[in-house]
Amino acid sequence: MSRLPPWIRLSRLTDQHFGEVSEQVKGHALHTVCESAKCPNRGECWNRGTATMMLLGDVCTRACSFCAIQPGRPEGLDVNEPRRAARAAAGMKLNYVVLTSVTRDDLPDGGAGIFAETILEIKKRLPDAGIEVLTPDFEGVTELVDVVLEARPDVFNHNVETVARLQAIVRPQAAYGRSLAVLKHAAHATPRAVVKSGIMLGLGERDDEVEQTLVDMRAAGVELLTLGQYLQPTRNHPPVQRYVTPEAFAEWEAHALAIGFSGVASGPMVRSSYKADELLKQALARRDATAPAAVAG
Repeated sequence: MSRLPPWIRLSRLTDQHFGEVSEQVKGHALHTVCESAKCPNRGECWNRGTATMMLLGDVCTRACSFCAIQPGRPEGLDVNEPRRAARAAAGMKLNYVVLTSVTRDDLPDGGAGIFAETILEIKKRLPDAGIEVLTPDFEGVTELVDVVLEARPDVFNHNVETVARLQAIVRPQAAYGRSLAVLKHAAHATPRAVVKSGIMLGLGERDDEVEQTLVDMRAAGVELLTLGQYLQPTRNHPPVQRYVTPEAFAEWEAHALAIGFSGVASGPMVRSSYKADELLKQALARRDATAPAAVAG
């Protein structure tokens, strides 16, 4: 299934903001998931002046079959990365910062300390900016999740990625139940962030399995949801099993909202951090609109 349907459109146009973001990323020797994961939205997002910074290098200790990031053995740890990331965020004058990382199972803390330090460094320079983190599962060690949460990100994101049946194929070094446990812990932890997760469609999942996954994520306390189309990064990656139509994505969005998610981004080109700031605003507005009115004493 190599031919793209007409609703899949990759943006290749660039403008002044694209160049400014590129300059900040390269000037501070940073990695972005936009480049390393071959995100199809890089042009659109960089043109908006936004980029998702990828911490802990660009070599991952895991080998998920869907992912374009290079697997292997990372070399060391860059302790200056948090300050460089914060300087880049300040240089781009960001109002909302998204931080993600490769998975670093080789590190004692899985990189949780770098996440926390980066959040704190950004807050020093951009105290009014929103901060979202997209973390690995830290091998299910909830104390490491707490290290990140104690730095007070606004949104804690960890992706389930696919339905339970396909986990061993798509992300063999992870586990469905472990990811749900991480999300549930984050949803009930103190301090608390808004919890977010997402899955890809088109990997061979059935609709009933998607529905069950949404139920499981909502039961774990996930408030923000992203649903996007899996696209084959290279010929060495698994082929697309089906292209989900925009109409079907719209139906999934309506269903997810109906079962209790506060904010849903669902569409062929949606990715984990795509217009993340707008999704959070929509969710908070919907939450405020549906909250019961205070009763006067």
